[in-house]
Amino acid sequence: MVSHTGRQTANTSKVLCVIMGGGQGSRLFPLTKDRAKPAVPLAGKYRLVDIPISNCINSGFRRIYVLTQFNSTSLHGHISRTYKFDHFSSGFVEILAAQQTFTNTSWYEGTADAVRKNLMHFMNHDFDQLIILSGDQLYRMNFEEVVTQHIVTGAEITVATMPVGRKDCHALGIMQIDHESRITRFVEKPKEEAILNTLKLPDETKKDLGIKGEGDSFLASMGIYVFNRNIVTELLDNPLSDFGKHIIPHAITTRRVFSYVYQGYWEDIGTIRSFFEANLDLVSELPRFNFFDMSAPIFSRPRYLPGSKINGAQIDHAVISDGCIINRANINTSIVGLRTIVGSGTQLNRTIVLGSDYYESQESVEKNEKAGRPRIGIGENCRIENAIIDKNARIGNNVTISPAGKQDNLDHERYYIRDGIIIIPKDAVIPHGTVI
Repeated sequence: MVSHTGRQTANTSKVLCVIMGGGQGSRLFPLTKDRAKPAVPLAGKYRLVDIPISNCINSGFRRIYVLTQFNSTSLHGHISRTYKFDHFSSGFVEILAAQQTFTNTSWYEGTADAVRKNLMHFMNHDFDQLIILSGDQLYRMNFEEVVTQHIVTGAEITVATMPVGRKDCHALGIMQIDHESRITRFVEKPKEEAILNTLKLPDETKKDLGIKGEGDSFLASMGIYVFNRNIVTELLDNPLSDFGKHIIPHAITTRRVFSYVYQGYWEDIGTIRSFFEANLDLVSELPRFNFFDMSAPIFSRPRYLPGSKINGAQIDHAVISDGCIINRANINTSIVGLRTIVGSGTQLNRTIVLGSDYYESQESVEKNEKAGRPRIGIGENCRIENAIIDKNARIGNNVTISPAGKQDNLDHERYYIRDGIIIIPKDAVIPHGTVI
């Protein structure tokens, strides 16, 4: 398409989006014990998968597939209840679950393999560009700009990249580009300083790209790819299983592969520590990711819950989600998820409460009390810090939960510790008076 200014732009009706939602998410365990990584709750009321889907919708791209595999029940339920387009539009958000067939009995073995196993399905659509996205990253990006650059440069593949410092390179795929932003080299997780030195951006390139800041800069892959339709089948006509590790490095030598340089906030929610810090950053006065930006809203399931009720609590730098009842508690630098009940005298400090899936009936509360089990939520006079409380947990009265003085990584029958953060798993029962 050509805009009224004469500039080539992306045709939003000719783009197909594919979100990878099938990873095992072992580094986010135990949050991924009963759910897929993209289904992990975020910011009190969202799920991780809402981020890439919302970015697609805000970019004008409304044909979206989500590829799923592990623990996908809650992810399927969330997507089917959330994303419903007009019957008269061509838009959809559809799930393609890994499945065994008469001709193929294996599951998805990587990002490229997942796309390969659904390629015939994708090719039935009319599209010029295929966008491949991750289901577990926190960022806001206009994909129309990415596709427009892809078209203008005559690229066959475009890789979204972002500037990073030297200390971050060891965990990422690092790209080298020429003066046209064409990728000339790719090194996966470079460890040797001598190799890193050959990959750093020249000062002139930094200036041309508008990259600010002191120190060396490198371009890291964000795991976001744009492919032309006419080369997708050819690129996947092999047993290679992963885009980042295999397909892209091979294509650089034979195809026109370009970099789209992104300089906004981006966080890969791959570990408990990154999940914890990204969530707590949202309670700061100027968070790095702004959910209040209505020019590109983040969508999620409408739940029709009442506004939260605060009964004399002291709250400082916190996000309180819908449908909560907060009694005379003290909540500091914390996120309180949907339908959470917090008892009087309780202190939450640097705590993420993922909330509850339902309100417990009075009959259930009384039945559990007789059995010595606390109600769903957090009881009275508790002290909880540096913790993640997963959904539907029952935290009794006079409970203390803190990772202080414990190992950084620990598995216990009632809790887990990862990266120095204590996690109370989904549906856990912590009796009255417990000290953890």
